Amino acid sequence: MTSHRSHPSYWAFVLHRVSGLVLAVFLPFHFSLLVQATEYAVGFDGFLKWSEQPMVKLAETGLIVLLALHLTGGVRLLALEFLAWRDWQKTLVAVCGGLSLAIGLLFLVNAV
Repeated sequence: MTSHRSHPSYWAFVLHRVSGLVLAVFLPFHFSLLVQATEYAVGFDGFLKWSEQPMVKLAETGLIVLLALHLTGGVRLLALEFLAWRDWQKTLVAVCGGLSLAIGLLFLVNAV
């Protein structure tokens, strides 16, 4: 008997949940930075210099990949809700993951 955890849709579900949780943790920091940008220009300039470091760029790329994974996972869920199940939907999981990585790599190339 095959475990449901080996099915591609299960891993798409896990990635969608994990990416959503990481983005939810990131959002308060993002909003805090927006406040800093509008109220404390000197501190924000220091943050912008810090953000030019290669590890920060790599972390930004990871964030973009998570955002793309969450977006494509949401599109996959909409397809499951509104379209009849077909075997090609397993392929859709792989396409969504590939698109997410491509978007992240495109961001990395433009960020460097």
